[in-house]
Amino acid sequence: MNFVYLTQSTGFIGTIARLLGVIMNAIFNLISAIGLPNIGLAIILFTIVMNVILLPLTVKQQKFSKFSAKMNPEIKAIQAKYKNKKDQESMLAQNQEIQAVYAKYGVSPSGSCLQILIQFPILISLYRVIYAVPAYVTKIGDTFRVLAQKIIETDQAAFIINSVNSTIATTVKSFGSALTNAGGNMENGVIDVLNRLSSSDLAKVAEHYQLSEATYNGQKILGEGGLLHTYNNFCGLNIADSPMTILKTGSMVLIIGALLIPILSAITQWINIKLMPQQPQSDDDRANSMMQSMKFMNTFMPLMSAWFCFTFPIGMGLYWIAGNVVRGALQIVINKRFDRMDFDEIIKQNMAKNSKKFERMKEKQEKLNAYANMKTRNIQSKATVSTSESSNDFLETEIQNKSIAKPGSMLSKANMVKEYNQKNNN
Repeated sequence: MNFVYLTQSTGFIGTIARLLGVIMNAIFNLISAIGLPNIGLAIILFTIVMNVILLPLTVKQQKFSKFSAKMNPEIKAIQAKYKNKKDQESMLAQNQEIQAVYAKYGVSPSGSCLQILIQFPILISLYRVIYAVPAYVTKIGDTFRVLAQKIIETDQAAFIINSVNSTIATTVKSFGSALTNAGGNMENGVIDVLNRLSSSDLAKVAEHYQLSEATYNGQKILGEGGLLHTYNNFCGLNIADSPMTILKTGSMVLIIGALLIPILSAITQWINIKLMPQQPQSDDDRANSMMQSMKFMNTFMPLMSAWFCFTFPIGMGLYWIAGNVVRGALQIVINKRFDRMDFDEIIKQNMAKNSKKFERMKEKQEKLNAYANMKTRNIQSKATVSTSESSNDFLETEIQNKSIAKPGSMLSKANMVKEYNQKNNN
């Protein structure tokens, strides 16, 4: 599908989002085939699948974090060894010794940075897929398209565009640019807006456009038991609504259920942080300062996730909670695996595995040193040759002047005067 929200995700992120959308669509079709066409369930399964796919990157990232505690003292010792040495040879030697430490522990110098850089665009794309399900899941998109076509046929979406309802107007302003853009796709714009309306606002739109009888493949779309109710209902909650909205309009049971979403999000986020490998206290003031910053972020993140899940649609909250639970479970498995590791044996294996690499690094260092020495000798040699050439040029000039001077000529007399002056000076 090519909905407005999807076309806004252009470039590299848009490409990844479309690939992830294929997975999401396949999951929804699968659970629909077994009689469970539910977006909330699809989001949970989708989150599990994506975390399993990203597991190798997660393991590498955690491995680096685990080994950092053992590597850092060795790296700092090397840096202290070359602290006041700024010549090229010393800098090359320092880099070689640090690389040897990384090879010894079997990790990359880039550490977890590369894994984070790879995961970052994927996480953004995951967010877009969850936030714009109709743009990626065919059945849900086609269901909304029936409503959009009916709305456009009635009044070109004038009621939605000119709505005085603050929440509808805000949604139009944020996501319905195609509704007022002559060059945009109005049908896609209507779908974008409908997908983000709360259940109460959608009911107002449905009442105005008399959409209660609208059907898709012979099934009602709206109302109790309708397709959208089946798709969006998760444990009695409409995943299109935010907990904040339910707090204002829902019953006590719904309010309690809605408030559990941000609470569970904060708790699972906090547990995840506690399960992560913790860096030990060090003597480095800079490292300790960074650790304090991380400690603040670890306290702030659960609160931030709770606020996001309180204001965003419940579907986003489910994605956040499911991700925390899955990552927490995987982290427990990873921690147990690392706890069983014999680090001394790992170091021996890496040393044996990288012995040829160390030899190549040593040969490279020796060649660089030899090259640097040869370059220094060449510079000195050129300086000597230059001085010698200057002297030779002077002698050649003297000889030439004497050879071309004719007896009795001005040049001959000048040479005689010059020789007389040199003898007197001597």
